[in-house]
Amino acid sequence: MNLNTDHLKRCIQTMQSSLTLYNQAEPESIDQEVFRNAVVKGYELTQETAFKLLKKALKEFGHGAKKLDSTPIKEILRHAATHGLMTVEEVERWFAYRDNRNNTAHDYGEGFAKETLTLLPGFIADVTRLEALLREKFGESDSNAEA
Repeated sequence: MNLNTDHLKRCIQTMQSSLTLYNQAEPESIDQEVFRNAVVKGYELTQETAFKLLKKALKEFGHGAKKLDSTPIKEILRHAATHGLMTVEEVERWFAYRDNRNNTAHDYGEGFAKETLTLLPGFIADVTRLEALLREKFGESDSNAEA
């Protein structure tokens, strides 16, 4: 299987850049608010992209596509740990990221942003590791090497 992680990698880079610009902006300025919104959207997009790739990767372990489409995200994360794509500790952190992300649909306020910004360094580290692992295990170069 060839799993292209380029989009996920780009999402991570964009989110990191938005965070850098947020931190450099004058506190409480409109620029900082714009960058905060970009960070939140980047956080959402990065998670959704990671979950799509995890579902594709889980197909390699015999999970059916239709079944995975209706499987709750937290169960997808548990499957990822079962198959060595994440540790149990990482899954627990991803649960927190997912719970936080679910709140983005309801609250873009300062309190939410502070909570998200607190989670972001760990999230960036975890999603970067996941991208590298998926690229290593399922990336195009591995498929060509085995062919």
